[in-house]
Amino acid sequence: MELWTIGAFAQAARLTPKALRLYDQVGLLPPAAVDPESGYRLYDPDQLPLARLVAQLRRIGMPLAQIRVVCGLAPAAAAEAVTAYWQQVTADTAARARLATVLVDHLSEGGTTMSDAKPTVAVRYAAGCDTGAVRASNEDAAYASGRLLAVADGMRGPGGAAASAAAIDALRTVELADVPAADLLTMLAGAVTDAERTVRALETDEDQPVTTLTALLFSGSRLALVHVGDTRAYLLRGGELSLLTQDHTWVQAQVEQGRLDRDQAAAHPQRAVLVRALGGGRQVEADLALRTALPGDRYLLCSDGLSAVVGRADLLSTLSAATDPEQTVRALIALAEAEGAPDNIACVVADVIAA
Repeated sequence: MELWTIGAFAQAARLTPKALRLYDQVGLLPPAAVDPESGYRLYDPDQLPLARLVAQLRRIGMPLAQIRVVCGLAPAAAAEAVTAYWQQVTADTAARARLATVLVDHLSEGGTTMSDAKPTVAVRYAAGCDTGAVRASNEDAAYASGRLLAVADGMRGPGGAAASAAAIDALRTVELADVPAADLLTMLAGAVTDAERTVRALETDEDQPVTTLTALLFSGSRLALVHVGDTRAYLLRGGELSLLTQDHTWVQAQVEQGRLDRDQAAAHPQRAVLVRALGGGRQVEADLALRTALPGDRYLLCSDGLSAVVGRADLLSTLSAATDPEQTVRALIALAEAEGAPDNIACVVADVIAA
């Protein structure tokens, strides 16, 4: 058997001798033999495929400990492991990119640091849920406080209610944290990761719980928005109603690609099929945004049990009425009930006032 020197093997494997020595030290790629007199490492040409695989995995940034696991798997399982690793890298990169965008936007407005927001505003709020006229159980959840507003819509089934409640409970861990505005998105992104883990822990052989989640976290006059699924967040400001979130549904993706118009999407039989949700298969990618709250703002968070049956004009007129959040929540639920309430209804209304 002809053995190659470390230099020749490194050149063939497109690695450096230094890298080969490191892989030997960690037990990832030991040499075929070591010269007893010189101590030179010698390699078998048959080790080249493994060496090249290690080199490629290192080029995509995979840690050595994970590479060791992948190299010990059968090809199909190794492919799945690499796919899962890259999905996680992609999700992490996307989250960092969104945070970078927020920082760039802030600095472009003339700021030099993300300074702490002064507590110049307060929030008056109310939350409500209703089973509706058709469903036998309620899988929606809603929560409101002076710091956190959240709605979640659990997938229909035995685990839906548990999933929506667990997702909101996971977010409530950040409610009392006293953090500067610069850390709001980072903290909320971490809480969503915890919520995802909590929902997945509810999975059984018979049931895979899934839930949507939309939430706002306040810090003074700054607020962070997180969104996964087809629950929604609206802002009423200056008499205009704006949708702050985008539905993560199959039909919305078809609209964006020009394959369906909005009228077709609204009536499509698959309009409720989600492409993103907590617990829904692969690692979730949440939408994140940082906003400034102004006195006079009114926020609505709701499940599709409201938004799918009540039109924008009716939402606008109800939210524009001079009623407090509790009365407004009741009025919104009544609107859904007047339309037959075919689904559970969850909504949160919050008014921003000068402190």
